[in-house]
Amino acid sequence: MRHIVWRFDHEINVAGLERPELAIAFGRLGLERFRADQVFRWIHRHGVTSFDVMTDLSQELRTNLASAWTLTTPKVAGRDRSVDGTEKFLLQLADGHEIESVFIPDTPAMTFCVSTQVGCAMACRFCLTGKMGLVRHLTAGESVSQVRVLAGALDMRDKPFNIVLTRMGEPLHNYDETMKAVRMLIDAQGLDVSTRRITLSTVGLLPALERLARDPRMPNLAISLHAPTDAIRGELVPVNRKYGVAEVIRACRRFPLKRRSRITFEYVLLAGVNDSTEDARRLAKLLAGIKSKVNLIPLNAAPGIPFERPSDEAINRFAQVLADHHLTVSVRKSRGRDIRAACGQLIVEGQKPSAGQRLARLAFTESRRAAPLRPLSPSP
Repeated sequence: MRHIVWRFDHEINVAGLERPELAIAFGRLGLERFRADQVFRWIHRHGVTSFDVMTDLSQELRTNLASAWTLTTPKVAGRDRSVDGTEKFLLQLADGHEIESVFIPDTPAMTFCVSTQVGCAMACRFCLTGKMGLVRHLTAGESVSQVRVLAGALDMRDKPFNIVLTRMGEPLHNYDETMKAVRMLIDAQGLDVSTRRITLSTVGLLPALERLARDPRMPNLAISLHAPTDAIRGELVPVNRKYGVAEVIRACRRFPLKRRSRITFEYVLLAGVNDSTEDARRLAKLLAGIKSKVNLIPLNAAPGIPFERPSDEAINRFAQVLADHHLTVSVRKSRGRDIRAACGQLIVEGQKPSAGQRLARLAFTESRRAAPLRPLSPSP
């Protein structure tokens, strides 16, 4: 190999590069661009964490890459296993911030639930992650690395699994990095995950939702709706005050669905808040004509959440009303509640807050002094 002068304007973390970006980086060094395929395969298909083990590269190239580029992988700082087989991973990022990812077996497929942000800015009142505020966005490499770590830890690199972008954060609030992560996940030289196996869960941020509708690599869509009216949803999901129920539903009606695809509407059931038969009838009317599925999620109660789970009778009654209106409906079985890994229960405490997070907490405290937090009045 000829002598190479390694010059960089900035440090490159190859774990966060798409394969075309990696090819450009090699081209700037005067090296063959097919090296990008090799390195990308080693990182994403084989899950390696060091250049040293990339044996189809020369020793000199491996040494030079290791001296000039970085290959970061989150550290597993904690791992809890539920009695139902669900596993929660606490992952430490390169800057010391921590996120949580969850593996849910037999759902009926194996599912990885990964984060797109450290914390979340949406502040949904029934979700502990929202109480963190937004610390920062994750890079595409950090989102993908959760899949790499879980696949390795669970010995699943050669096994099919689903991916849900839903755990910590709002994916469409971090649109560019989230969709870059999707492109990296579906790359045939890497994990080669079909977009049919990837679901993006969002509260419905417009115009990001409309932008997603035009994306050629659009994954499955799940809308966190949680209420059929602005009066209720505006209290539960603060962003609804900017993007109302009607606007979100109109965007869903325009959303281009692939053959055999449908939009999932997620609905967290809260006792005495959004679980009445009238709420169910309103929801059925709202979704009429949309190719959809309703995923009912009985609240996963936890300290700090000011609501309660409805009774089984109320849950079944709500589901039956939807079914009677010819909607496809399922009731999600809570997984990992004993390790606080269920939907809405993820929160990483104790890490140093960002300046924006401190300001958000201050504003929240001041607003609570003026209007103390309380459960909503029962719906009619």
